[in-house]
Amino acid sequence: MASPAPQRRPIPLAVALDGPPDGGRPAAPERFDAAGYLRLVRLAERGTLDFVTLGDAFGRPGPDALAVLSRVAPATSRIGLVPTVTTTHTEPFHVATSIATLDWVSSGRAGWRPDVSLTAAEAALFGRRPAPAPDAAWREAGEVAEVAALLWDSWEDDAEIRDRASGRFIDRDRLHYTDYAGEFFSVRGPSIVPRPPQGRPPVVLDATGTGPGGATVRQVAAAHADVALVRAEDPATAFAARDDLRARARALGRDPDRLLVLASLAIELYASGDAVALADRIGDWYADGAADGFHLRPADPARDLGLLVDGTVPVLQHRCLLRRFYPGATLREHLGLPRPANRHARAREVSR
Repeated sequence: MASPAPQRRPIPLAVALDGPPDGGRPAAPERFDAAGYLRLVRLAERGTLDFVTLGDAFGRPGPDALAVLSRVAPATSRIGLVPTVTTTHTEPFHVATSIATLDWVSSGRAGWRPDVSLTAAEAALFGRRPAPAPDAAWREAGEVAEVAALLWDSWEDDAEIRDRASGRFIDRDRLHYTDYAGEFFSVRGPSIVPRPPQGRPPVVLDATGTGPGGATVRQVAAAHADVALVRAEDPATAFAARDDLRARARALGRDPDRLLVLASLAIELYASGDAVALADRIGDWYADGAADGFHLRPADPARDLGLLVDGTVPVLQHRCLLRRFYPGATLREHLGLPRPANRHARAREVSR
């Protein structure tokens, strides 16, 4: 292995809440009710986890992940909320405004997880175009991430003035057109939602890169992701993926330390012994520099999350590998990621 990952304390730790919040038990018409998701998110928040992810896809039944977490946001206070957002067959303007809204209603705890739609059946739901090839779909996802960042920057942080005396709500000198023209989109902007509290909600992208379009997925993650998730069964695989992503980011002119690579691990917890074994695994992989942190995918969130929070988390805290409280308020603060400066404000400062 190459040199190990820089030691960060605490370890970034996140959990997936995919699947019905009641464990998928039959005869439960309320199984997609927000109360079940809220219970799980509050449990994860009690364990001081950095964020939860909630999956979504056009081709599966269930509620919209972004809408669910927008409902959960006002009833939680610290944990990050990261819905999957499918960028195929959608418009970047709508994606950007929806995620910005989640960031506002959560007071700066939103992230988003871009994904693509590749099947003809999903394309038929919209009837606008055929299903794209994987490489094209992921290039398009990269453009959506780029356009979203531009739209969020189209409002400077102090664009809202709310001057009752003059009747001016916005300083128009601090509102900017996006004027983006790419391979898939032409977007003029500006956004209709003020710049989000985090400036740009973090992009969390599954960069495992083993499926169709895998190399393109890695390149999109290296260019746009703040957090890359890598599914791995052993630390050597995770380490190699981390090295590859960091090298790609560096080649694109990014600081590789601004790209957190989390090993995404499938877990099943049935007893306290399983919870301790998971803590050992996390600690060993982290000590070997295999990943910057971990994204856990419980087989049954309704069963596994309690053991994770009450079993694994205390062991990691006792070993000084995990925080005992949230020192910050936003998802970027949890992850140690700086709040990006507005590009227009920065350009004005440089020109002075």
